[in-house]
Amino acid sequence: VPFERVQAIDARDRPDLDQLPQNVGYRNRLPLTDGEIACLLSHRACWAAIAQGDARYGAIFEDDIVFAAKAGALLRDSDWIPADAEVVKLESYFCKTVIRRKRIAIGHGFSTSKLDAGHIGTAGYIISRQTALDLIKATEEIGIAVDDLVFNPEFSVLRGETIYQLIPALCAQDQFLGDRALQLPSLLREKRDIQCAAGTGRRRKTAIAKVKAEARRIGKRIADFCRLKRRMVIPFTYPSQSSAGS
Repeated sequence: VPFERVQAIDARDRPDLDQLPQNVGYRNRLPLTDGEIACLLSHRACWAAIAQGDARYGAIFEDDIVFAAKAGALLRDSDWIPADAEVVKLESYFCKTVIRRKRIAIGHGFSTSKLDAGHIGTAGYIISRQTALDLIKATEEIGIAVDDLVFNPEFSVLRGETIYQLIPALCAQDQFLGDRALQLPSLLREKRDIQCAAGTGRRRKTAIAKVKAEARRIGKRIADFCRLKRRMVIPFTYPSQSSAGS
């Protein structure tokens, strides 16, 4: 499968990143860390390459991913991409998300289903050329981490666009596999976690707020079931796993 390598921005080479102006007023978000800014700018460069090309879709992969054994067979063409798809998430972040129960088989053991909840991570995804243009415009001002921007409905700028999830996943980050599987979540968020622990982040919920939140969560799960949705962790099988099981 032909590909083009885009040089990622390394935060260690850009000490100025944390000095860039940010729109931090959006829903009381914390300022992005220098690592998150570097990640966003790296993806923005990929969006620009897709926007300037002639193809309707482009796939973006970070350099620390592991592919499923049949990834090449699937990526050789784009005919399997649903006609109404603007984004197709190819990876699993190994956290629960919500998809439609209706799946569309696309061959090679994969299927697609509409994604109905947040599923963070941008290590592997397909976007349309128009969506690439939309994301470039939306990031003229820095303020939201790239995975929230694309895959978190609470912050996404793609609210009106259709996002699909590939099942099983085509790829996953190396840090989540094998002996490294306990390293969740992403190291990019380490600095932000420290800020939150120091009291600069979220306020602690009161007991009443926790009860209300739990009631809403249970109610949402019931509603999801009634709407024929499914809450699940997107599975991923990588080559060494396949060999071990055979």
